[in-house]
Formats: sequence, structure tokens, C-alpha cells
Amino acid sequence: MRFATARHDGTRLSGVVDGETFHPLPAPLLELLRSQRLPEAGARALDEPGVPLAEVELRAPLEPATVRDFVAFEEHVEGMTGGAIAPEWYAAPTFYFTNPHAITGPFDDVAIPPGCRRMDFELEVAAVIGRPGRDLAPEQAREHILGYTIFNDWSARDLQSAEMKVGLGPAKGKDFATTLGPVLVTADELDAHRDADGFLRLPMSVAVNGERIGHDLLSNMGWPFEELVSYASRGTEVRPGDVLGSGTCGNGGCLGELWGRPDREDPPSLQPGDVVEMTVEGIGTIRNRVTAGHDLPPVRPARKRPRDR
Repeated sequence: MRFATARHDGTRLSGVVDGETFHPLPAPLLELLRSQRLPEAGARALDEPGVPLAEVELRAPLEPATVRDFVAFEEHVEGMTGGAIAPEWYAAPTFYFTNPHAITGPFDDVAIPPGCRRMDFELEVAAVIGRPGRDLAPEQAREHILGYTIFNDWSARDLQSAEMKVGLGPAKGKDFATTLGPVLVTADELDAHRDADGFLRLPMSVAVNGERIGHDLLSNMGWPFEELVSYASRGTEVRPGDVLGSGTCGNGGCLGELWGRPDREDPPSLQPGDVVEMTVEGIGTIRNRVTAGHDLPPVRPARKRPRDR
């Protein structure tokens, strides 16, 4: 099934997308997911009349409680570091937590955050958890993945670079917007795309103002999603509605990766009016326009600690 959340006649609804028809669900997607009633509710919704998809405004498929974002593409790491990859990257699938309150819809405008001069996109796919679990083996983890959606991990590269020199982060360089959509495709619909090693062989691409910037295969990840979910669950819980991003794909999955190679900002960073379009086979397309942000007073520097103690 293909689940979505939309606005129709001023009302926010979750539903099932079947071709060009949106069939409303009886409750929000996340509520049905947490109660384990989503498959049954989805099947019943398909038996009821729907509304034309063209008459609804698609929003992010769900409002997750947590958002983890991994860095699972080796080629992306090479591009961002100039070719030097830490041995620790190969040892375990590293991730960071980003802001679940900054989720944006698949066709929303996205504003440049305060203080940012180097705005970037990041082309990813995310898995959405459908069942709770803890200390999951990869073989178990597959049964806990409800499905997949496109994930754009927008980045303020100048803010990110500065804050990560402190040894933490990313934080403000990332937490202003994360785009999900256009739909949440259940895992069974993508099983035909699995290769012999269990990776999802889905072509993915990103364009700015109609010009393709990058393209890759989702199967070029260093670990399949089952391994990412398994690692995330070590010593803790994953719960229904949790979102786990793949990390940015290689071969131009973001501008920063390309800047790292020639040591110059070419293509240029995103500017107001730019339109970023991402497509993943089997999931769909998201399209967001970058808008001007607003300026805020500069951040006050820290007071140096007193020396007279």
C-alpha cells in the first residue's frame, strides 16, 4: 500500500493512495500504526469511495516522534572528506538525531535558516518503523520496517561546519527542515527490487531548477536498512513511527559532496527561488522551492570563565 497524509477542504486526513485516488483513513496514520490497526484500516479504506488525488494537498506522510539519520553511503563520505574515510565508519553505521518538529511536506517551500549562506540538500530514503522492538537482529528487523519514503536532509553547510568543530553536532546546521514524502510505500511493494544481497536497488536522482545534479542507486549503501534498524535498536527501543534516514547517496547526492572534490562551490549553494526535485523509483517525487529566510540578531559569544578563583 501507499499511505499519505493530505489536506482536503481544510481538514487534515491520512489515507491510502491507489492510482489517482486518495481513500481517507478513519484516524491519523501514526495513531493507527501505534495501535497496530493500520493494515486492516488501509484495506477497509480501499473499499470506500475516495477523492481525486489532484484535489488534495499532500503533506508529510507522518509526524514522527524521532528521526535518526545515518551516513551509509561510502561515496558520499569520500566526497565530503576529500577521500579520507575514518576506519570507524566501516565499523558501525553511525547516525545522529534530528528535529522531529521540523518535518516539511513534499511540496512545501523551505526557508533558508537564519545566518546561513551555504544552503544544501541531501537526497536520501528513510525507513519507517511499524512495530516496536529492542536489540533486534537484522533478520528480525525486516519485520519491523513498515515501509519507505523519500527523505531530504536539508543542510546549512556553514553553520554545520562551525558547530561540528566543537565536537558535537550536527545541530543548527540541520534542524530547520527535513522533508518527507510524497507517500509512505509499504515494504512489500518494494521487495521485487531487492538484489541478491538484500539491498533495495532503486534508482534515485536530484535536480535543481530542472538540471540533474546527482543520481545513484539505493543499493549502494554500505548496510541494508535491516542493519540500520538493528543497530538503532541496540540497548534501546525503536517504536512505530520512528524514521531512519539512509544518509545521503553518492554521485552528487548533495552539493557539499561536489564542492569537496574541486575545492570550490560549484554548483553554487541554493538561493531563494531555486526548486529542488528528488525522485526515487517506486516511491515518487518531492519538489520544494527554496525561499528567503529572516535575519536574527547575532549569537552572543560565551563569557570566558573567571580567572580569579
